[in-house]
Amino acid sequence: MNTEGLESAPIHVRSPGRVNLLGEHVDYNQGVVLPIAIDRQVELFAWPLDQPRVEITALDLGETVEFAFTNLEQKLDRGHRPLPAWALYPAGVAWAAQHQTLPLQGFRAAFRSNIPIGSGLSSSAAVEVAFAVLCNALNGWNLPLLEMAHLCQQAENVYVGVHSGLMDQFASACGVQGSVMRFDTRSLEYQALPLPPGTALVIADSGLRRSLANSAYNERREDCERAVAILSQDLSGLQSLRDLSLEDFYRLQNKLPEVTARRARHIVEEMARVDIAVERLKSGDAAGFGALMFAGHASLRDLFQVSLPEIDALVEIAGTLPGCYGARLTGAGFGGCTVNLVQAHRVGGFITALQDRYRAQSGREVQVFACEASAGASILEKL
Repeated sequence: MNTEGLESAPIHVRSPGRVNLLGEHVDYNQGVVLPIAIDRQVELFAWPLDQPRVEITALDLGETVEFAFTNLEQKLDRGHRPLPAWALYPAGVAWAAQHQTLPLQGFRAAFRSNIPIGSGLSSSAAVEVAFAVLCNALNGWNLPLLEMAHLCQQAENVYVGVHSGLMDQFASACGVQGSVMRFDTRSLEYQALPLPPGTALVIADSGLRRSLANSAYNERREDCERAVAILSQDLSGLQSLRDLSLEDFYRLQNKLPEVTARRARHIVEEMARVDIAVERLKSGDAAGFGALMFAGHASLRDLFQVSLPEIDALVEIAGTLPGCYGARLTGAGFGGCTVNLVQAHRVGGFITALQDRYRAQSGREVQVFACEASAGASILEKL
């Protein structure tokens, strides 16, 4: 595809990545999470076709794939070759739409992204939501944003095979400019909350990449489900770890296998941290919120065991730098990024110091950048 003149495409969609400030791995346990949509995004340019097929170019990879709506189950392109991994996300959205008997019009598209792939900033969810917004416009679905997020989650869970919760797709679809989103993954209620005054968010990308589908992510989810199955023998009505109080967990934890108990403890304590964090956001308590970020990272490192030494080093260094209120791993783990809550007037010095100290300690370079809370996905130019 000729990439010149993309901005003149009939449909131009932007779909942001996200960073989660607190509540890691609790979304698939029906807990409350605190993500923001960020000003790193997927840009999608599309032209309608009068045929039941799709042609997509991933500009950053220099790859083009074509597939038909008639054989989505096979996950094959029009030449009967397996779809490349990146194409499973848009194909999965189309597949999920078919399962909901939503109409599908063919299209030709190209997309690019400045969200680092595999970094824990939800590049996959941003791609899914971008294509859902496109199809919503092309086909007149008139789906609310939250329903589009559900459609994308189904694509990721069933078609791609990653058993993620709804947080990533929710944040990409429903983010509010300048706001942290309090999202209850059980009731699906959400509320926009302000960041503490005088603070900014800084992302440090470790450069370490992981594939969720091939990682221990699904094993962690199974550990949580195992804990519920065991503890429900003593606690009637226990549907998920969301229903488990701290007191009941501490009383019954010895009934769990050791590893399962560690996983469950992280989830239960992380949910409690989120409840406290919401109140600290409402009161503008930056130091109090940051302390919860540090505690959340320690739990991800020691109990849920999804951190890596390089990630831990970034958090530890950040904690020694002037102006840093809090730092933690963000995303599923096994690589990716840290998120840092920093005094706004110290951001420049913080970025330079974190890069310099990390290089001196590890011999590795790290990309560090400030980010802002963005609005959710939208169409920039419409038919």
